[in-house]
Amino acid sequence: MRPRPDPAAPGQESVWAYPRPAIAQPTDAHIRIEHGGRIIAETRAAIRTLETSHPPGYYIPRADIAPGVLRRADGSSFCEWKGAATYWDVVVGGLVLPRVGWSYANPTPAFAALRDHVSFYAAPFDRCTVDGETVTPQPGEFYGGWITSRVVGPFKGIPGSRGW
Repeated sequence: MRPRPDPAAPGQESVWAYPRPAIAQPTDAHIRIEHGGRIIAETRAAIRTLETSHPPGYYIPRADIAPGVLRRADGSSFCEWKGAATYWDVVVGGLVLPRVGWSYANPTPAFAALRDHVSFYAAPFDRCTVDGETVTPQPGEFYGGWITSRVVGPFKGIPGSRGW
């Protein structure tokens, strides 16, 4: 059962207007991740992924991620649209945030722009922002979307959304 979309105000996007299958598009939004007093990543050259019922996910160019914070993590997964994912730990000082990032070394042709980019879950970090606004993590432990005031739901991951 498809839920009733929340009304979008001027300047907002409804995640129910996003396509399925998902797409990737460049964005010049200012993306920043902070943790432990350090800037983990900062860019205006991210790729955002859009998929029906999901808030945008942001993929940051590796060149815009602080040197030495990424460490390859165990495991992998497969996305029907993007391909095989590799997972990353983030290491800040002596603290390890396990499997908080993922990337696609050989994405499908439709998602070729994601090569050499890493996406991150927002919840484990002290602060993740889009254009200065602190994001809310997408509900559900598997999903990596970033919710801002610019997107309206309801969002996949809330209780009862499994069949969306």
